Amino acid sequence: MRAVIAEDSVLLRIGLVKVLEMAGFEVAAEAGDAEALLAAVEEHRPDLALVDVRMPPGFSDEGVRAALMIRGQYPGTAVLLLSQYVEERYAADLLAARNGEGIGYLLKQRVADVEEFIDALRRVAAGGTALDPQVVAQLLLRRRGPDPLGRLTPRERDVLALMAEGRSNAAIAAGLVVSESAVAKHINNIFAKLDLPPAAEAHRRVLAVLRFLDGTP
Repeated sequence: MRAVIAEDSVLLRIGLVKVLEMAGFEVAAEAGDAEALLAAVEEHRPDLALVDVRMPPGFSDEGVRAALMIRGQYPGTAVLLLSQYVEERYAADLLAARNGEGIGYLLKQRVADVEEFIDALRRVAAGGTALDPQVVAQLLLRRRGPDPLGRLTPRERDVLALMAEGRSNAAIAAGLVVSESAVAKHINNIFAKLDLPPAAEAHRRVLAVLRFLDGTP
């Protein structure tokens, strides 16, 4: 798989190149700003774009806007955003733009856990999601008024939160110290309570995560 990296910090960019190569990616191009990123994606059509949220010249949301353009023009390219701070609205914007497929949003501190970071890279490149646990926590805290997830039990909400992070059934089971069969049962209950129609499980997982993120029934 090929990847493009957009990060204005040269030192971090060098580190990201090494990590991606460890994960089996070919780094086709590196960029220091959004304009160079878009040009690199157009030229190389990578499987994954690893993008800093804030880049020159304004250091605001240049990376997010570029990521949205990539998802609109090159749907085959997955996008993993990296941010210094929790800004959950960016994750929600990207998830809504492509139904949550091939999207990740992680804090830069997660790069230090190389094994976990590589797992997130591969998951996003394969069409899954990878949301930082702190982003998920912020989304829960900001909820106001009637909760569309109110029908879920506390354990089902725990499972759904881990699904939002992009965890597999095995990883959820390990995190909650339960069996995989128990996790599968909770997930089926979540699908039923959220009125998600029968479909491929991967698609229903994405729909459930979107329901979790935007707070709409």
